[in-house]
Amino acid sequence: MSRLSFVVLALVLAVAGATAAAPWLKTPVLLALANGLSVAGVIVLIRAGQVSFGHAMFACLAGYTVAFTARAWHLDALLLIALGTLLATVAGALIGVFMVRYRGIFFGMLNLAFSMVLFSVLGKFGGVTGGTDGLRFDRPTFGFVAMEREGFETALLGLALLLALAAGWAVQRYFASANGQALAAIKTNETRLEYLGISAKRVFWGGYLLSAALCGLGGSLFALTQGLVTPEMGYWVRSGEVVFIAILGGSAHPLGAFIGAFVFEFVKLYAASLLTGAWQMALGLVLIVMVFVAPTGIFGLVSKRLLPAAGAKA
Repeated sequence: MSRLSFVVLALVLAVAGATAAAPWLKTPVLLALANGLSVAGVIVLIRAGQVSFGHAMFACLAGYTVAFTARAWHLDALLLIALGTLLATVAGALIGVFMVRYRGIFFGMLNLAFSMVLFSVLGKFGGVTGGTDGLRFDRPTFGFVAMEREGFETALLGLALLLALAAGWAVQRYFASANGQALAAIKTNETRLEYLGISAKRVFWGGYLLSAALCGLGGSLFALTQGLVTPEMGYWVRSGEVVFIAILGGSAHPLGAFIGAFVFEFVKLYAASLLTGAWQMALGLVLIVMVFVAPTGIFGLVSKRLLPAAGAKA
């Protein structure tokens, strides 16, 4: 077992032990894992040198898919996650055909424009979407077994941990693959990539598709954890938080997405209780400190000191 694998296993066991000792931690841990999946999707795009300021729209689409189908057909939680992720992936495939033509600020702002259109639609058509109040839905079965809240959260937490491990492994494998290397080449020298006969648009579309799927998976888990979806899930502030977490955790490795998500969630949790009305300032100060102390994020700082082999590969 590599040193990095040992660290990941230790973190998973620490999360499992903490939630078993303090059940109230299940909800913030679930939210952190859901956010981490969305951030992993944004990290895929950062690999290509592109930053999206509207990727929360895919998490929002998945969340509303979960809410609508849960209210209409009372499907099992596993099916709801699959449907939410599928719709976000399809939306990513369609939007991606248009988005892969753009780079830099145009790419970031056009994603933002799409997300704000979705936010406006969800807010205006209140008769269908619930408007700004959102949609609440009953707790579904899990594995076709009806559970109380505590049992449902425990099962959902176990699934979220497995999905986070699988997603992190898949993203890292993708980065090491030929397509992943070609995606990184878009950042360094896209013209040379075209000269080699590789379509940069096709490669970028594949990365965009994976990014949307991960955001959709995170949005589905987020909706099931809360039992409520609102248009705020797709607001530009939410997209900004995802980018914030990617910078905080580090974009060199998928593990950075989850480290950043946990730090963000718990700093926000305690800052909101201790500094009511000023918790955003606390998060901003954390990010400023990280930019100066560890510009490569928390994972970059840890990999250099504790995981030299992983840091070299990243």
